[in-house]
Amino acid sequence: MRVNITLEHKPSGERLYLTSKNKRNNPERLELKKYSKKLRKHVVFTEVK
Repeated sequence: MRVNITLEHKPSGERLYLTSKNKRNNPERLELKKYSKKLRKHVVFTEVK
């Protein structure tokens, strides 16, 4: 049930983080606040394929 996902910050195009989620419990796209090295601050990263 757990699947690996990549997190991306759309405006800067950064794909820095890999994580996993349970598709049965969280069918919608995951959004997490993570640190962006390019912008040097915390921003929202969203799940991509």
